[in-house]
Amino acid sequence: MLKFLKSIFGDDNEREIKRMMKYVQAINAFEPQFEKMSDTSLAAKTAEFRQRLEEGQTLDDLLPEAFAVVREASRRTLGMRHFDVQMLGGITLHGGNIAEMRTGEGKTLVATLAVYLNALTGKGVHVVTVNDYLARRDSEWMGKLYRFLGLSVGLIVHGLDFLDRRMAYAADITYGTNNEFGFDYLRDNMVIDADQMVQRPLNYAIVDEVDSILVDEARTPLIISGPGEKSTDLYFTLAKVVPRLKAVEDYTVDEKLHTVAPTESGIAKAEKILGVKNLYESENMELSHHFNQALRAHALMHRDKDYVVKDGEVIIVDEFTGRLMFGRRYSDGLHQAIEAKENVKVERESQTLASITFQNYFRMYKKLAGMTGTAKTEEEEFRKIYGLDVIVIPTNKPIVREDLPDVIYKTKRAKYRAAVREITERHATGQPVLVGTTSIAQSEELSDQLKKKGVPHNVLNAKFHEMEAQIVAQAGQKGQVTIATNMAGRGTDIVLGEGVPELGGLHIVGTERHESRRIDNQLRGRSGRQGDMGSTRFYLSLEDDLMRLFGSDNIASVMDKLGMEEDEPIEHSLITRSIESAQKKVEARNFDIRKQVLEYDDVMNQQREVIYSQRRQVLLGENLRESIFPMIEKIADRAMELYADEKVYPEEWDLAGLINYCEEYFAHEGELKVEELAKLSRVELREALSDAANRAYDGREALFGSDNMRELEKVVMLKVVDAKWMDHLDAMENLRQGIGLRAYGQKNPLIEYKIEAYDMFQQMIESIQEDVVRYMFRVNIISQPEDHLQQAHTSHGDEEAAAKEPVHADHIGRNDLCRCGSGKKFKKCCGK
Repeated sequence: MLKFLKSIFGDDNEREIKRMMKYVQAINAFEPQFEKMSDTSLAAKTAEFRQRLEEGQTLDDLLPEAFAVVREASRRTLGMRHFDVQMLGGITLHGGNIAEMRTGEGKTLVATLAVYLNALTGKGVHVVTVNDYLARRDSEWMGKLYRFLGLSVGLIVHGLDFLDRRMAYAADITYGTNNEFGFDYLRDNMVIDADQMVQRPLNYAIVDEVDSILVDEARTPLIISGPGEKSTDLYFTLAKVVPRLKAVEDYTVDEKLHTVAPTESGIAKAEKILGVKNLYESENMELSHHFNQALRAHALMHRDKDYVVKDGEVIIVDEFTGRLMFGRRYSDGLHQAIEAKENVKVERESQTLASITFQNYFRMYKKLAGMTGTAKTEEEEFRKIYGLDVIVIPTNKPIVREDLPDVIYKTKRAKYRAAVREITERHATGQPVLVGTTSIAQSEELSDQLKKKGVPHNVLNAKFHEMEAQIVAQAGQKGQVTIATNMAGRGTDIVLGEGVPELGGLHIVGTERHESRRIDNQLRGRSGRQGDMGSTRFYLSLEDDLMRLFGSDNIASVMDKLGMEEDEPIEHSLITRSIESAQKKVEARNFDIRKQVLEYDDVMNQQREVIYSQRRQVLLGENLRESIFPMIEKIADRAMELYADEKVYPEEWDLAGLINYCEEYFAHEGELKVEELAKLSRVELREALSDAANRAYDGREALFGSDNMRELEKVVMLKVVDAKWMDHLDAMENLRQGIGLRAYGQKNPLIEYKIEAYDMFQQMIESIQEDVVRYMFRVNIISQPEDHLQQAHTSHGDEEAAAKEPVHADHIGRNDLCRCGSGKKFKKCCGK
């Protein structure tokens, strides 16, 4: 039916391509004119375009001419002329969509078209890449074109100081990684002075490898955290308890859902060893949490697959790239549980200072676009979560790559033997082979077998992006054999060496199907660029995780009925259908996980936007008295409700209690007197409280001076908001972890979470108002040395990743001396 409808009405993608081809014809019409221009005249078009924008023209009006200028400037500065299909990609990006373009179609050059056009507004364009190497490479490479046309280019990478970072964001075009952009946003919302902010309002972003950044990394939020205070002894204790439990009998593992749960027997054994009556009583909450994390570390987290131990540290292995993620840590105590399991130093847990998901960060851009070789399989997710449509751009030359059928064996052992056999045979002819694996362990196993066969090869475990890119770039040379994790070297073009096309081009060998079809397509796409010859084949076994967990029952029964031997492969359409069915199941599950993370974070995001927008108003406001007095009025109203309720007779009002309450917040001691207040009506009484507050505030301003008072208002409001927000983040995380249990009471956990989150937020706002007022009338200004800056960590992860590089955050620690000058610790004084 779908094919029938398409035959009548045409395909949406085809219609969009036809619409954009009209723009391409207009762009091409400008080419002869611009070819005759001098460099100076061509560069002067930038100033002309900006003038035309000021006069009322739109970016769409300028598009054909601007794109033609970029094409000619690229030809002169880079020696590359954009193909017509690349123009289609640029139009797609400018329209705020995702351009799916095959590997080797020149996405880096395509981005220059939309980047230049949108940079003309002067509001900033961010080009987001997956690693520092690509950000640096592309900013330098494409920067020649932009600078030729009079635009400035900035680069955001790890390790920049404040001034360099701020200058990079002030540029017309800024290249950087998704992590750096996200962390800078969070840090900007933690500063205590507007001059310490680095980012401008988020205008337009083009996300390179958009599926990797907006899908693969979207399950884990960005987190900035500070050091916690808990002891690490408990982790070691439980690391000794858990190995004494038996699988199945004491705990069950669900590999599909990646969960582990103790049985009644396991809980009883743990309680006996730990010497507690009930592990799940309220006083044992921390102990039960540590027990569950120790169990996860023991049963689900595998060394040399999920993490490696290097120089006494547990280092996470990225599940999609196989890269070692130095500095990243699992959060919520899982990383510490793994450290205890591996008997290395256990680092202390950290406290969350700020966090945001990639979904909510990138949705803040006024316009968002992306490009990748593989996005169509995730089109529904891109549309639902980001409002992005995927447009498949035709290739410049027809694809002639041969994708050979998958072959499947009974065992991994037989599969590897067959794969090594094919690699050896093709290498003997001189044909280059790129082998894609899904883990470091697989890479090493294949490497060992190839060494025994005497086949020279390179192994990429994706540790160093620059070296990785150089090795991948050489993978198309005659006789080369390269083993790489599926995503290694992404963003690097593989050019075929001399004589290689005659040998069949680059041959791809996949040693396992990934749980996502998109990752398999990425591996296939390494071959057959720009009409090159090439071929691909996947080797599978019934013991592979994907087949074992999701798709092997039917195939296994066929193999058994046929009495097939271990080294005898099976090739059948049934295999392809079973694998695709299994992959669709996993993709749907992963989408649900990401969607659920987003649904819960959307609740936090609404609160985050309120706090951050008000925080910015404080930073940019000169006189905050107008903001503080409504808080005083609310406290006065609250005092009236508590001690002089309108439903109560005046003779029953508790005026002494009212005075004590007001003196705690804003009134001078002894100024309000019971006998004088008793003569007043309720309206007059309320006015007396306001008058007392005004007199007290004016008195403090006269004492400190206006300038000091304005600075005190700003510092007090920021410090109180930040402290309360951090406590709120912890409380929300605790609520999030426990809310799932409401399902047992036939309640929707998400709805319950929204209700309780709203109540908690209102309580936090009320608490902020009380503390701001209390401090404004109680804090004294004393001269003291500059505040020391407490270390914080940036991290990317909820249950999957945590602390990254140290950064500075101006937040007082709970164990630091209180700044009010009392000599007490903050947590025992103003922080109480």
